[in-house]
Amino acid sequence: MASFHNTDSFLRRAPVRDFYLDINDLPKIPKSINDSLYTIDSRFDQRPDLLAQHLFGTVQLWWVFALRNPDLLIDPLDDFRAGLEIYIPSKNSIDRVIG
Repeated sequence: MASFHNTDSFLRRAPVRDFYLDINDLPKIPKSINDSLYTIDSRFDQRPDLLAQHLFGTVQLWWVFALRNPDLLIDPLDDFRAGLEIYIPSKNSIDRVIG
């Protein structure tokens, strides 16, 4: 495990081999009845980091949108477009993943 990454980093579960990150074992964010459907606003177009800051108080959780919506956000930056409807995981779901 990459112990040098923050606890809320999607890279923290990546093993390290010879000082290099190995293949990452991305966490799963399961569907929940507490998830909310959200239409990406134009101010967050291609900026999941800003939406994460707005919703969760940190830009470091930008990756949760891609992991919760893998069929919509193949490229987590380029596909993050205004008008797209995505599911926002609840804070409890995120806490269980990074906990």
